[in-house]
Amino acid sequence: MRVLAFFAHPDDETLMAGGTLALLARAGHEVFVLAATRGEGGERGDPPLCEPEELGAVRSAELACAVRALAARGPFFLGYRDPDIGPNGELFPFAADDDAVARRLLPWLRQVRPHLLLTHGSRGEYGHPAHVQVHRVARAALAALPPAQRPAWYTPLAYVPDVPLEGLFNPEPAHWVVSLGPALEAKVQAALCHRTQHDLFRRAGQVRLGQPVSVEAFIAAVPLETWRRADTDAEPADGPLGRALGPAARRV
Repeated sequence: MRVLAFFAHPDDETLMAGGTLALLARAGHEVFVLAATRGEGGERGDPPLCEPEELGAVRSAELACAVRALAARGPFFLGYRDPDIGPNGELFPFAADDDAVARRLLPWLRQVRPHLLLTHGSRGEYGHPAHVQVHRVARAALAALPPAQRPAWYTPLAYVPDVPLEGLFNPEPAHWVVSLGPALEAKVQAALCHRTQHDLFRRAGQVRLGQPVSVEAFIAAVPLETWRRADTDAEPADGPLGRALGPAARRV
């Protein structure tokens, strides 16, 4: 199978889908990683690892490192600039026009011809406007394709009651729980590539675990990933993601 993972910023592919991408690649599937932006408006680390004007290039290189760790292809970029974080921590979408972004995404769908499309969920996981925009754009782009050309569309961090995500999830119930197993180490290595974001990861880990944690411990704290089929509610027990992942995926 061919898989297109389309996310808003470098590091989203790792935090939300890294284990699944690594498992898919290990199973022999072609995995392509496409980012809407180069993360130019994000954090630079503490202390800063680069100047603000260098951040896009630095994070692009970090994404290339992560893609190698996951044994995927890319990275590829849609070419949008990530907006700067607002003075009160306000976050923004990366484009004013969803339809224009969908038109940029369509050639990737036509060229890669993925069997699986993996993107952000309806809530943007924690409400990030750029993540929500990617979800809307994916829906619009898929609607523009003939039905026979539409990939199965899945979104991560789908809700499972007993998975401790502390608000970091999309509200729709999961169809699949993926046990990462040995792919967890690939996800850890990919996270270590995103050096400008390590302080952010550690802060998130402290909130999740209630104590200071390393990047490695933050990633290893949840050794599974959850997914929902976004283009239909009628996901069978032998749905495309389950077939692609084999025993690592459990239908819920």
